[in-house]
Amino acid sequence: MDEITIEMIKMLKTRTDISKEIGEIKKSIGKGVTDEIREDNLRSKVIALCNELNFDESIATKFLNFLLNESIKVQSENKQTHLSIFLKAKSMEQEGKKIIHMEVGEPDFLPPQIVKKALEEVFDQGFLKYGQAKGLPVFRDALAKYSSKKYNANVAQENIMVSPGARFSIFTAITTLLNPGDELIVIEPAWPAYKDCALNSGIKIRTITTTLEGKWEPSIEQIEKVINPNTKMIVLNYPNNPTGKILPEKLQDAIVNLAIKNNLYILSDEIYSQYAFKKWKSILSYNYDKSIITQSFSKSHAMTGFRIGYVVASPKIIDLLSKLQALCLTNVSEPIQYIAMKALEADISNNTNTVQTRLNVMTDKAKRMGLDFVEPDGAMYLFARINQEGFNGVEFANNLLEKGLAVAPGEGFGEYKNFIRISVCQNEKRLMEGMNILGDAMR
Repeated sequence: MDEITIEMIKMLKTRTDISKEIGEIKKSIGKGVTDEIREDNLRSKVIALCNELNFDESIATKFLNFLLNESIKVQSENKQTHLSIFLKAKSMEQEGKKIIHMEVGEPDFLPPQIVKKALEEVFDQGFLKYGQAKGLPVFRDALAKYSSKKYNANVAQENIMVSPGARFSIFTAITTLLNPGDELIVIEPAWPAYKDCALNSGIKIRTITTTLEGKWEPSIEQIEKVINPNTKMIVLNYPNNPTGKILPEKLQDAIVNLAIKNNLYILSDEIYSQYAFKKWKSILSYNYDKSIITQSFSKSHAMTGFRIGYVVASPKIIDLLSKLQALCLTNVSEPIQYIAMKALEADISNNTNTVQTRLNVMTDKAKRMGLDFVEPDGAMYLFARINQEGFNGVEFANNLLEKGLAVAPGEGFGEYKNFIRISVCQNEKRLMEGMNILGDAMR
């Protein structure tokens, strides 16, 4: 047994070295890290071998998923996303460089005025102690009532867990509900944190690639094709980051029904629901007991620095998630929870109108510039293709920084090297300045 284990470790080292070499070749020829067709071919060979050897297929495919994830990790080192561009831009600002930030979804307008008042009164209210891992009961009750009314659902306090931003809810859901070797379906282009959380937890990502020509809509056949006994969850994010896409209701219904049929968790990231500019339907409205909905105050209430969000799920799922949250951080800051609770009373419709107006201005300008894109149905971004031979979004984004503009390279959201994501979280004057810089760089 020891000899076999030692030999497997040696072979793993050899495989990792070869994977690094392949990664360098892919990088030099502009090829993406993940190759679903190649993975499927290898998966078929492994399953065929299991049948030949009379060996448990689920064990072999989980082991294969581990190997594939390790390859992705070593080939994804130094991959640049919107966050790496943002951090580089911040460093340049510290050195005195002026940067127009169109790479991150951070609204430039202030939180509601009631937040300022709450900051002043929280000390006297006494919300200053250790608290429950799931969140303040009075806040969870307020969130339940807010969610029930806003999303046409039946939500109780037991369905709510407060989190330090929606990102942590996503991390706890993936880490708690899935095991290493399990598979999670992500529809790209997608926010990179889904992949990052899964890789960190040993979960294999199965990618559904959508296209601009297909209006960023996946087909049911694409999703059905990747579902197997190891598939445990599908991630939905609509309105979508980065495309702003909202799925047609019939397509979303079909995806939900497919998930129910295969007993999959649905992790629905709905933090842009405040910025849905056409008909949109929350996954909450399906009343599916294996759905997990994440929300945040960062976008809707412009409270990015407060790091406050929440998750809506069945009491059983909430109990599981809260155990990990208690282990990691005891509880979310009580003063911040109180402030967010007061923010629920604010009228934030003007935030929606502001972002929609800016998106309209941005799309008009982008059309005149000849950018190729599908007009967003919501969110706060434009995901645009630049049709120039040999275009590389990462190189382009870094060059733009030197000119005073930060945009997000499309590569961070999947295999979209010739795309960039442009945020509308600046006032109209700054947006036009940024678009003019972009236009000059394109020319």
